[in-house]
Amino acid sequence: MAGDSVAGEKRMRLHYAGKCRLCGAELAARAEAIYERPTKTVRCLECRAAAIDSDLPTPELETDGIVDVGTPGASARREFDRRQSKREERIRSKHPKLGGLILALSDDPQSTKSWDVGAVGEERVGTRLNELASESLLVLHDRRIPGSRANIDHIAVTATGVYVIDPKRYKGRPSLKVEGGPLRPRVEKLLVGSRDCTKLVDGVLKQVDVVRRVVGDEVPVRGVLCFVDADWPLIGGSFTTRDVESLWPRRLYPKLQADGPLTVDAIADLHRRLAIGLPAA
Repeated sequence: MAGDSVAGEKRMRLHYAGKCRLCGAELAARAEAIYERPTKTVRCLECRAAAIDSDLPTPELETDGIVDVGTPGASARREFDRRQSKREERIRSKHPKLGGLILALSDDPQSTKSWDVGAVGEERVGTRLNELASESLLVLHDRRIPGSRANIDHIAVTATGVYVIDPKRYKGRPSLKVEGGPLRPRVEKLLVGSRDCTKLVDGVLKQVDVVRRVVGDEVPVRGVLCFVDADWPLIGGSFTTRDVESLWPRRLYPKLQADGPLTVDAIADLHRRLAIGLPAA
């Protein structure tokens, strides 16, 4: 995405189509162009060259997280590679002659493979979010939570509000189990198959709180658990527990593209604030 920087401008790949502010040329999504922060406009590379040749002044661009939307699954992929490399180093050091054979005939432990599984889910959802990105749908990936080793997988800023998206590649059918009643407190449990995954809801709620501290209380912030490859029924299936919605990717994407009250300028401002407040991990 990011390219070289020269005085007062940033060369980057566009996340959505635009128009050169100088010559009016149409610029396709993912085309390389020059982004100008003060005017929130773009210039084509030809006009950039002309400006340099004629010594035209260029506006100052603050190099912050605005243009760094992050890489989907980057943290999980790094952790998987780290664990895999550490295991290989340990085995080769302990068995200098047979290390290669042992590695070829054995698998990574589940604690290592789970990072790869998670990274794939984040990469798939993040890639599709990038494809859907537009003026009214701006995304961020793999954001670091200040003061914590945890991260937020995806944030989508849309016309209807901000979505905190946590992809999961769990096998089984997600469902909501409600316990309690008139004489006992109501307790909601998130199950995937027979596995109690209620803690996932707690994790998303914590992420929602982090995002809400950045954008304030005036903008809706919604938590989403997006189960990739789960055993969803043909009809229905999605549900909400404690304001966190559980659904699948194809059910999620239309929600992010829905019309809403937030303007393009408001979406861009929220996106910039989140990118600065929650830098890429």
